[in-house]
Amino acid sequence: MEELKIAQGTKAERYKLLLEQVKFGFWWTGFYRVEGDELVLGPFQGPLACTRIKKGRGVCGTAWAQNETIVVPDVEQFPGHIACSSASRSEIVVPLRDGRGDVFAVLDIDSADLNTFDEVDRVWLESVAEAMKVFC
Repeated sequence: MEELKIAQGTKAERYKLLLEQVKFGFWWTGFYRVEGDELVLGPFQGPLACTRIKKGRGVCGTAWAQNETIVVPDVEQFPGHIACSSASRSEIVVPLRDGRGDVFAVLDIDSADLNTFDEVDRVWLESVAEAMKVFC
C-alpha cells in the first residue's frame, strides 16, 4: 500500500518517499546518450566507466541497436561484453525512447553480484524509461 501513502502525504512527503523508493543500491548506475553513431557517457554514479560505445557493441550498444532491454545474468557469458570494470557481474540496459520511438539514450545498471536482474526489474525500469519521454 505504498501507493496509498504517496497519494496521502504532503507534496514534500511524497517526494521524500519517492526518492527513498527509487534509490538503487547497485554497484554502478548511469546513462549513455546517443551522439551520432556512439553512446557517450552521461550522468552516472560509481567508478569511471567506458566513455564511448559504438552501436551494436557490448550490452549497451546492443540494447541500442536492437531497441530493446537486455538483462544479463552473468556478463562473462554475454558475447562481446565490454569489461569497463572486472567488478561488474550482472547488468540490465534499458533504452530510453523519444516520442517517435527512437532511442536517445540507455540506462545502464550494473551489479557486483550475479543474477541480480530479472523480469520484475525489466518491467519496472521500462516503465521508468517510458516516463522519461517527457524530457526529450
